[in-house]
Amino acid sequence: MTHRGREAGLEATRYEVTDRVATITLHRPDRLNAWTSTMNAEYRSLLQRAVDDPGVRVIVVTGSGRGFCAGAESDDLAGHVERGAYRSWDHDELATPGFGVRPEFDAELAYHFGIPKPIIAAVNGPAAGIGFALACYCDIRIAVSGAKLTTAHGKLGLPCAFGLAWLLPRLIGLSRALELILSSRTITSEEALTLGLVSEVVAADAFDDHVTTYARALATSVSPASMAASKLQVYDAFHLSAAESVSAAEELIDPMMAGPDYREGVAALRQKRQADFADPGTPESAGSLGSPAPLPARTEHGPGRGD
Repeated sequence: MTHRGREAGLEATRYEVTDRVATITLHRPDRLNAWTSTMNAEYRSLLQRAVDDPGVRVIVVTGSGRGFCAGAESDDLAGHVERGAYRSWDHDELATPGFGVRPEFDAELAYHFGIPKPIIAAVNGPAAGIGFALACYCDIRIAVSGAKLTTAHGKLGLPCAFGLAWLLPRLIGLSRALELILSSRTITSEEALTLGLVSEVVAADAFDDHVTTYARALATSVSPASMAASKLQVYDAFHLSAAESVSAAEELIDPMMAGPDYREGVAALRQKRQADFADPGTPESAGSLGSPAPLPARTEHGPGRGD
């Protein structure tokens, strides 16, 4: 089932669900989807909607038109100059997807780590400033060929924002991260691939179809329980020792082996068929899925380092 189009109350975003994949589209194409407080509020609300929907297994974030997100709206930046200070959003009025999992995740953009569904950044064009950071906080990044990316802050006289000083070294290594952070230079998606920042670069004419195929494959061929547990394990491990990470994994084995996804996965293996996992919380829906799509082959440009 597909839900698409502009909904009442959505000004700067769009939302669509198809084949258990929710797509959140930043929608200010005339401004290369520059980030505003309205976009921020809508984005967090739509993330929460996707989290709460048991029929959604994978989330894709992308932009309308030829851009992903060109950073903060220039008028907003000018307003900060006039005030002589940064005015943050009123967090009391914002949805809090991913909050409450770990205190380390309860912050702007870091909340992505607490969302129990994989989030794919489909970087369809320029990504700068908060747009660059948003892509970094997604779990998987697929970029269109020729897209330009930059941290941007250095050329505005600002500090490295949104926790990128902590996250970027973990994604691409300290030396490479420092070079991008200190220079604020613009890189292409092809260089981002060599750095390991994106996992694939896809030609423009194949980009949308490739992202759709990949997201649908995750949603239909992989256990939702496994994806949720595995994602949390990865981000938990940022704050654990090696031994603690091993122990945490061991604690998950027995309860997950008692769950319906494990039973279905073993049955499918023994019967030499594709597994047919139920939506979380709705075991009666087991067997209702169509034939799962296989994970697509890597493009000729990928994989990048770090895969």
